[in-house]
Amino acid sequence: MQHTIRNMKAEDTQQLQEVAKISWNATYEGIIPYEVQERFLSSAYSNEMLARRLNHSMMLVAEQGGILVGFANFSPVNDDGESELAAIYLHPDYQGSGIGTALLQEGIVQIKNVKKIYITVEKENLIGKAFYDAKGFTLIDQFEEDFDGHMMQSVRMMLTL
Repeated sequence: MQHTIRNMKAEDTQQLQEVAKISWNATYEGIIPYEVQERFLSSAYSNEMLARRLNHSMMLVAEQGGILVGFANFSPVNDDGESELAAIYLHPDYQGSGIGTALLQEGIVQIKNVKKIYITVEKENLIGKAFYDAKGFTLIDQFEEDFDGHMMQSVRMMLTL
């Protein structure tokens, strides 16, 4: 089935929150405690935070059959031509179908003057890491960070365009 990539609208908020929860819970099961995930999701994907992201960054959504199945969030490009891919998530049922690639490619097309895209991914997020590796992102750093009381092993990657 064909998918569509478009800019997020305020009316997408509830569906995006559902995709965020389902994809986060599936991605981080056994990696990040469920309670920590839920606290993060309720903050990072609250109505207020999504409204702020919508107004201050680029939010793309992927639809298939009229249903929102994924999203990507890019920061504005800084003076050095750098952008942060703050989030890219797909409902688990739609992973591996090219939608993540389409979200990344559309972000690259829409972000003017971008030269480098950065991403931070949890080291044990093997699906995410494999996706970024396949798209040409390279490892630039590894570090431990406190994620709401849970020590996480993070990997910093960069895509040069």
